[in-house]
Amino acid sequence: MKTIAIYPGTFDPITNGHSDIVSRAARLFDRIVVAVAKSTGKQTLFSIEERIELATTALKGMANVEVRGFTGLVTEYAKHEKANVIIRGLRAVSDFEYEFQMAGMNRQLNDRVETIFLTPSEHLNYISSSLVREIAGLEGDVSRFVHAKVVRALQRKFGK
Repeated sequence: MKTIAIYPGTFDPITNGHSDIVSRAARLFDRIVVAVAKSTGKQTLFSIEERIELATTALKGMANVEVRGFTGLVTEYAKHEKANVIIRGLRAVSDFEYEFQMAGMNRQLNDRVETIFLTPSEHLNYISSSLVREIAGLEGDVSRFVHAKVVRALQRKFGK
């Protein structure tokens, strides 16, 4: 039986921390679907189409990884993809409480899908999409935190 995992998120934008999580997951599972959420509660900087394109570029070369957009509940999307695992990244202890609660709720919604937590490499623990957007908006250099195409996309968004 193939093990299919989804890694859901808004990825606004995808960071090197996200890419590291995907790389780790790609070694553990037969197929990874990076599920880019059409955000319902967040105002995103990039459109879903842009976020899918940037993620596809950043993850190019990972043979068992696909990037797709989705709307609705993660648990329903997992059924659609025939996934039996949801991947969530943890950067710090502060992430755990929210993610633990979400995993419990997802189990109630679809008990056939397990949530696993992966941590990025230590040198990537501090990176978040919101910090990358903030630094880029203030004309800071984010090239150490994101793929080069993401850097250019952020520069275009902020008129640099």
